[in-house]
Amino acid sequence: MITEPEKLLADCTLCPRACHVDRTKGERGFCGCGAAIAIAHSRVHMWEEPCISGEEGSGTVFFAGCALGCVFCQNIAIAKPDTGQEMTPEQLAALMLSLQEKRVNNINLVTPGHYLPLIVPAIQKAKKTGLHIPVLWNSSGYEDPDKLDLLEGLVDIFMPDFKYGPSSKAQRWSGVTDYFEKACAAIEKMYALAGDPVFDDRGMMTRGVLVRHLLLPGCVSDGKKVVDYLLGTYSDHIYISLMNQYTPMPGMKNDPQLGRKVTKKEYSRLVDHALQQGLTNGFIQEGEAASESFIPNFLE
Repeated sequence: MITEPEKLLADCTLCPRACHVDRTKGERGFCGCGAAIAIAHSRVHMWEEPCISGEEGSGTVFFAGCALGCVFCQNIAIAKPDTGQEMTPEQLAALMLSLQEKRVNNINLVTPGHYLPLIVPAIQKAKKTGLHIPVLWNSSGYEDPDKLDLLEGLVDIFMPDFKYGPSSKAQRWSGVTDYFEKACAAIEKMYALAGDPVFDDRGMMTRGVLVRHLLLPGCVSDGKKVVDYLLGTYSDHIYISLMNQYTPMPGMKNDPQLGRKVTKKEYSRLVDHALQQGLTNGFIQEGEAASESFIPNFLE
């Protein structure tokens, strides 16, 4: 009998690239991933937003591969699909439970979209066998909103990136022409599934949407467009995290734009704009955040 996950993998349209490859027969699309979950790394992560990591940390599971493939990828060590350890949904469920035993605040699934039909039964299994902390979907924002319906009742917090405004930068650096439109539609669906933010008595988010924008060098205008869209559409019904920690990876060192860090002036311009536009529910980084210390050591 063909299962639902097999149907979705046999004609893969999990991301907006819609490669239509049969991953069950070994075919590989843009993400390069097959028909099994591949986990690149898992750890207790202390460097997420305060309402996500808190003092106990976030139980983070990094999935191998990516459907977006930004040239400046901050997690380049796990961007390739062949870096991961294959797991069954049952093994992934056990991993979630083992992270919960470390008293983390949530289970943080990073870049998971290209494994969505395999992750769904893993979350279901974990919840049936004792998982009681929030599950967080941490993605690039480039997703098919219809596929996100499969996460209803399973994912509590959505934490998508919103990388680009309506400009040519998405095509230039991620090879897609429809990033802004797809991210808008995906976040709309995420909000429909998670609703307004909810916090526990310790200030930890237990439900809701937290959208991240990593400011890139020379891209303040793009950042302002992202902020304007989010505030104009959702006001204080979601949280927005403005990040200044862009770190040029080795392959970007000689790039005339992406080969440098974001300046304090650039970040201040974006923050000032967001505050002037009425940002109240958000996170702003202070001091020198652009450091490789924000990028996990995937060899640990």
